[in-house]
Amino acid sequence: MTVDAARDAGAERGMLSRALAVLRRWLPAVLVAASVIGLWEGLVAVNDVPSWKLPPPSEVAVEMWEARALLASHTWVTLTEVLAGFAIALIAGVTLAGLISISSTMARVLYPPVIASETVPWIVIAPLLLIWVGYGMQHKVIVVALIALFPIVVNTADGLRSADPDMVSLLRALGASRRQIFAKVQVPSSLPSLFSGIKIAVTASVIGAVVGEWVGSSEGLGYLAIRSKSQFLTDRVLASIFLLCLMGIALFLVAALAERRLLPWYYDARRNRVPGLE
Repeated sequence: MTVDAARDAGAERGMLSRALAVLRRWLPAVLVAASVIGLWEGLVAVNDVPSWKLPPPSEVAVEMWEARALLASHTWVTLTEVLAGFAIALIAGVTLAGLISISSTMARVLYPPVIASETVPWIVIAPLLLIWVGYGMQHKVIVVALIALFPIVVNTADGLRSADPDMVSLLRALGASRRQIFAKVQVPSSLPSLFSGIKIAVTASVIGAVVGEWVGSSEGLGYLAIRSKSQFLTDRVLASIFLLCLMGIALFLVAALAERRLLPWYYDARRNRVPGLE
C-alpha cells in the first residue's frame, strides 16, 4: 500500500468513526422524536380525528411540501425580523452590561428599566408601537430587541462581575489601569456568560417576532398561522409552528457552535471538570 493510499484509508476511518460517534450521540433523540410522530399518526388514525381538528404528521409534511414557496417567503420575513432585532439587542445589551459593571450608580439607574422591559406584556404594548412607529417591520424589530435584551444584559453583567478577584488584585498591584483590567480580565471572563445570554435571547427573539406579527402584519410565519387558523387550515398552522421551532433550534445551534469555536479553552476546561461532557 502506498503512502497516499494509507493516508486516504486513515482519513476514511477517521470520518467513519466521527460519523458513528455523532450517530451514537443523536440516536436516542431521533428515536424519541420518531416514536412521538408515530404515536401521533396512530392515535389520529385510530380515533378518526378530522383533519381540520388535528391532522396527522403525514398531512403536515405534505402541506409543507405543497406550500413550500409560501412557507419559505414567510419564513424569510420572520427570520429577517429575528436577526435584526437580535442584532440590536446584542449591541445594546453588551453596552448596558459594560456600564452596569463599572459603576454601582449606573447599575441602580439602568437595571430597573432593563428588568421592566422583561415584565412588559408585549401583546398589549405592541399595538401602541404599531401606532407610534407605523405599519411595517419596525414595530416587530423593536419587540424582538426588547424581549432579547434582558438575558444578554443580565448574563453579561454577571460575567463581567465574576472576574477572578486575585487576578484583579495582581494587576492592580502591577499598576494596571481600570481600562486594562476591564479588557484583560473582565471581558474574557464574561464571554461564557455572554454566550449563555445569547443562546437564551436568540430563541426568545423568535417569540418576539411572532408576537409582533400577531398584532399587525401582512407577512411572516406568525401572520400566516393566524390567517390559516381562521380558515381551519390546521395543517398549515402546524407547519408554521414547526418552522418556527426549527428556526429557534437552528439559531440556538449556531450560537452554540460560535461559542465552541470562539471559546475552545472554555470547552476544554468544562470537559476536564465533567468527564464525558461534549
